[in-house]
Amino acid sequence: MAKRAKRWSARVMRTSNALDLERGAFTKRSPRAIARSLKRSAERSRRRKSAPFRSAMSMLNFHINRGGKGLSRSQREVLERAKGELRKLYGRKPHARKTRRPTRAAQSAPR
Repeated sequence: MAKRAKRWSARVMRTSNALDLERGAFTKRSPRAIARSLKRSAERSRRRKSAPFRSAMSMLNFHINRGGKGLSRSQREVLERAKGELRKLYGRKPHARKTRRPTRAAQSAPR
C-alpha cells in the first residue's frame, strides 16, 4: 500500500512567505500567549508578504481554517480568542460582531 501523502497545509505552514513561525506557536493554551508568539514571529520574520499584523492574522486564520483541520472545540475557541488578543496587541479595534439584520420587507411590513 502506498504511503500517505503529506498534507499540503503543513508544507504551507513551514514554507509560507507570510512569516516564520516559532515552534509550537499554535499549541499554547493561552490566547494571549499565542498572540504574543505570532506578534514576535511577524516582527522578526524576514519572509513576510505584508505588514506584521496582516501576516500574523493571516497565518492564524489559515491555521484555524485549513491547517488545524482536526482541532478540538476547546483549542479552536482558544485560537479564535487569540484573534482578539492579536488585535489588542497591535492596537486595532475589536472585530465587529455580525448581527442579523431584518430584511427591508420585514422592516416596512405593518405589524
